[in-house]
Amino acid sequence: MDEKIEKLKSGTTTVGLVCNGAVVLGAERRATMGYLVASKTTHKILQVDEHIAMTIAGLVGDAQALERYIKAELKLYRLSEERRISVKAASYLIANILYARRFYPYYVQLLIGGYDDEPRVFSLGADGSVLEEKEYFSTGSGSPIALGVLEDGYKKNIGLEEAKKLVVRSISSAVKRDIASGGSGIDITVVDSRGLHELSDEEVKKLISQ
Repeated sequence: MDEKIEKLKSGTTTVGLVCNGAVVLGAERRATMGYLVASKTTHKILQVDEHIAMTIAGLVGDAQALERYIKAELKLYRLSEERRISVKAASYLIANILYARRFYPYYVQLLIGGYDDEPRVFSLGADGSVLEEKEYFSTGSGSPIALGVLEDGYKKNIGLEEAKKLVVRSISSAVKRDIASGGSGIDITVVDSRGLHELSDEEVKKLISQ
């Protein structure tokens, strides 16, 4: 008898946005197993270096395995080169890992956000494709909804506070319409010249109410 094994996955809405002096990353917290909401508190923004964070959409197990792999590779780079890796180099390194497994892939879609001399965001596919997003991008099942909000609200040289509000608004809109997105709240991480800063739930709630 054939049995269907439901895998834990994050249907997901994640957003990466480049603003004036920073990158803003956002994600909701729902993880599903078939039609079951398996978790309402899944964190989908992962710190992989002191100046780089990664959002995940796809299979949770694949994303967790990749996180361990990527952190190890970036530590090895720092030890061998005696300097931290650039955001672009890290993105292409991760893309090479994904490309090497393209026939037996990690089922993920990633956004890499970080800060070198300027804020940068890269989108990566499971096939190893990599693109730099000069303004914003969204991944996951709720991304079409989020992208519509981002398209409407984004402006060149957008300030940090306005950017945080826009990211929260785009994810909130996706949560209302995408059944695979939701959970107990929204995670927002800012990456700038000082490193990574994760907003508290109270800070995010204030942004939602504005």
